[in-house]
Amino acid sequence: MKQGSQINWPRLVISLVSLIAISFGLAYLFQSLGERFPLPLDKIAWLAYLIVFGTTLLCNFTIIAPVPLAASLMIAAATEWNPVMIALAASIGGTLGELSGYYAGYLGKKIAIAEYVAGYDRFAGWMQRHGMWAIFLLAFQPIIPFDIGGMMAGAARMPLRKFLPALWAGKFPKYVILCYSGIGLIQFLPF
Repeated sequence: MKQGSQINWPRLVISLVSLIAISFGLAYLFQSLGERFPLPLDKIAWLAYLIVFGTTLLCNFTIIAPVPLAASLMIAAATEWNPVMIALAASIGGTLGELSGYYAGYLGKKIAIAEYVAGYDRFAGWMQRHGMWAIFLLAFQPIIPFDIGGMMAGAARMPLRKFLPALWAGKFPKYVILCYSGIGLIQFLPF
């Protein structure tokens, strides 16, 4: 069996910097459009929530792919609309989008997960012991892509009635923290 892989720090830093840059760009775009075309933002809030929901749903529907676009859009939208409502829309969309990984794992370990993925046995054992708590923690933490947890939950045949609430309970506070952190970082900058 192959040894576990190390965290690719340069890739992680580049992803984080890209996320921040895209967030600033989108926030600046929203702000400049708001100044040029004075719209009553409270009247189109439903559209912002719907766009965040749809974008997060589609981005989380992909398997093993980074989703900086959804996070950037969330942060940019949170600068104009209610951050908790943005996080709620994003967490519902993200939770439903993660069903792709769950069903990929449900179809079979051999189809969805390579035979010698480093650390799979350790994660699978952890998932069997901790169930919903494992899903919650994997969904809450920002480093490891959740797709692995979704595939393992599907492969372990975790019931959807346990999987979905635990997943949402991890994503929602993570997205609230992301929205408020992004707003704070954007407001901290001099421009």
